[in-house]
Amino acid sequence: MDLFNIMGKLKEMQAKMKEAQAHLQEIEAEGEAGAGLVKARVNGVKQVLKVEIDPSLVTVEQKEVLQDLMVAAINVAMQKAEEAAQEYLQKTMKDSMPNIPGLDFLMNR
Repeated sequence: MDLFNIMGKLKEMQAKMKEAQAHLQEIEAEGEAGAGLVKARVNGVKQVLKVEIDPSLVTVEQKEVLQDLMVAAINVAMQKAEEAAQEYLQKTMKDSMPNIPGLDFLMNR
């Protein structure tokens, strides 16, 4: 593979990566805790989009439980979003990555 071909592939990959990053905002994942009493929805760039709380938890006595469940639900949603984003990026970038020895680690995080 010549240098010009590699440079062309790298520019193509850069354009695809920019497009992929924009798509990550569209990926959504939901996590729940407390058997669904608290749900959180996040996107592929790890922004919290929505938190739902069952009305039964909205009492002063349940404040600490609610806080713990919110953290747990958000963490589950973040993990799912990360997995979906990685899967999307690997699928999108697989064919555009030039075959340069030593750079295969980029697609195998």
